[in-house]
Amino acid sequence: MKILIVEDDSTIRSGLKYCLEYEGYEVVEASCGKECLEKLNNIALILLDVNLPDINGFELFKKIKNIKNIPIIFLTANDLEPSIVMGLDMGADDYVTKPFKTRELISRIKNILRRNNHHEVINIKNIIIDLKQAKVFKNGVDVNLTALEYKILLALALNPNQVFTREKLLADIWDVNEEYVYDNTLTVYIKRIREKIEDDITDPKIIKTVRGIGYKIGDDDD
Repeated sequence: MKILIVEDDSTIRSGLKYCLEYEGYEVVEASCGKECLEKLNNIALILLDVNLPDINGFELFKKIKNIKNIPIIFLTANDLEPSIVMGLDMGADDYVTKPFKTRELISRIKNILRRNNHHEVINIKNIIIDLKQAKVFKNGVDVNLTALEYKILLALALNPNQVFTREKLLADIWDVNEEYVYDNTLTVYIKRIREKIEDDITDPKIIKTVRGIGYKIGDDDD
């Protein structure tokens, strides 16, 4: 997916670009409103600074929405409630104040893209992940994953055949409330998920271990 960063501060742009590319996104940059409007093609989400050199971010928001209905997150140093309320009332998908935690921002980006993804169901062999209900079914029966187990499975399922290092998977499931999962417990959670979704946990067919690296969803024989 391609994300457009509209921000006149080159340091902030560079930092965001690095983090987003690490997550696997393609990043396009714009330092002003004019440049932004020229780069809307195939954009999945926009990170939009409110204070731009040539136009107010709220005005630019209206121009973008008149062209394409793209999810937008406002980025701003203004944490005053009226400004936040105005942004959300205009139809912004989220409003993040600076300085922000990059991990929290990425979590919000993923949630918004997930909501806006037209694929509401993911099928993996006899497993169905219903994104709208945030539920997982095996052979039509709800397998009752915990919230954290669901997050781990979804992180893998949204990126089929991509190998996740343990570090990347841990980063993806960092909770916005900073309820962190440590490396030595990740194995336990993977085991619990497998017990619920695999037919044979001694020979897993859905969540596969890539020895010495991490995990992936996807069958080499597919």
